Amino acid sequence: MRSRLSLFASVSVLLLFYSCSSSKKAVKTEVSSSTPHTEREFRAAWVATVANINWPSKPGLSSKEQQDEAIALLDFLQKNNFNAVILQVRPQCDALYKSDLEPWSYYLTGQQGKAPDPYYDPLEFWVEEAHNRGLELHVWLNPYRAHHKDGKEISDQSVVKKHPELVVYLKEGYWWLDPAQKATQDLTNSVVMDLVKRYDIDGVHFDDYFYPYPSYNNNIDFPDSVSWTAYQKSGGKLSRGDWRREAVNKLIERLYKNIKAEKPWVKFGLSPFGIWRPGYPESISGFDQYDQLYADAKLWLNKGWVDYFTPQLYWPINRISQSFPVLLGWWSGENKKHRHLWPGISIGRDTSIRNINEVDGQIMITRGMLPESSGIVHWSISSLTRNPVLTDAIVKGPYAKQALVPTSSWLDKTAPAAPEVTTTQNLDTLVVNWTHPDEKDVFHWIIYRQYNNRWGYRILNRNERSAKLESFLPGTPATGSIYLQRIAVTAVDRTGNESTVRVIDVKR
Repeated sequence: MRSRLSLFASVSVLLLFYSCSSSKKAVKTEVSSSTPHTEREFRAAWVATVANINWPSKPGLSSKEQQDEAIALLDFLQKNNFNAVILQVRPQCDALYKSDLEPWSYYLTGQQGKAPDPYYDPLEFWVEEAHNRGLELHVWLNPYRAHHKDGKEISDQSVVKKHPELVVYLKEGYWWLDPAQKATQDLTNSVVMDLVKRYDIDGVHFDDYFYPYPSYNNNIDFPDSVSWTAYQKSGGKLSRGDWRREAVNKLIERLYKNIKAEKPWVKFGLSPFGIWRPGYPESISGFDQYDQLYADAKLWLNKGWVDYFTPQLYWPINRISQSFPVLLGWWSGENKKHRHLWPGISIGRDTSIRNINEVDGQIMITRGMLPESSGIVHWSISSLTRNPVLTDAIVKGPYAKQALVPTSSWLDKTAPAAPEVTTTQNLDTLVVNWTHPDEKDVFHWIIYRQYNNRWGYRILNRNERSAKLESFLPGTPATGSIYLQRIAVTAVDRTGNESTVRVIDVKR
């Protein structure tokens, strides 16, 4: 592992966009049969807002301070070749965005129901700034947590006070929506669809909190006797466990169908606990989410009620009872509808070479086991920003090159039109400009360049329309200068489809 990390650290990518001026030369355009291509890999980090884990750093910061912190995180992701961010916008039936359904979050302003002052919409800001950096923005919601034990006072706008019939109190200090009640499912559906309709998001994301972990109620059964008794009196025949699981299943299926009906390109992602049940596969032991959280995550993946699936595989490669590759292989076998399988990994803040090699190894194992659609979600962004040794190793190793998010062919197979490209060549600079007949269909541009018969590329954000390339690079005494031979520009849409590659020969 140590030697492999050294090899990755020696990799570098030339980003060749400099300004120069001189005389013009001619170029010609042709369609190449040997097309260059980009790497494809989902590279995301969670940004948790509950308890101010990641952002904002504390409640009650000024709007400018919140925005500055957000920009720093987004700049960090862009600099280190990530391509997505998963932002928690509903930590406890509240909102880090303008909502008519739920109150402003305490974690944002220090008072539930209080808007930022001076006013701005944080989610609108995050979406715009993420897209300006070529990053997808996925909104992360907790479907059932009504109030966190660290959420301070419960305001009159909270669901706990507005709809006490929907919530139960847990002995550790949490309030929880009762998942089996239809009004609960309606509320969560309304919140999700409000986000999908009003914001230019790229995905909707749930984590592992469905029915609460048993410890939240001191290991006493979830207090849903009122709704359970009503179900039995109505003639219901399911066992209590199956009844609870069915309530969650209904919500997951409903949300997937509704999101697709509104905006087919918006991905729905789920990040359940990493073990479905002990014994699946045989060597695995640990917590039973099926029996304890009433989350039949295997069913959701089997049915294809997701566009990407991110089991939280927060264990090392060589732990026999919870092995990262063993669990990843099992989940891959359950991926009957061939959705994206992008596991979540827990990096921690250990700066040792052992931890760096573990993270590097998990990324490479995922690439090897899932070559058609590799990807990782990192828990959490602070474990990267506060661990520069680890981040430096990742960006010099497996993330040395930029990558596009893998395509989602079941959502959209139609590639955008190719851009129209013009070039002006001076003595030592090639200026490349492009336009497109339908810019609303474009999320990224890719500029390819070939030096010394080797292709390289750079992924650009939606707002860029030009680039400057050096006409030659310094070589060795044996090779002499390395000249720019060919270039190409392509358009990429929201679901990752890339346009035709039209190669331009550069004449000297």
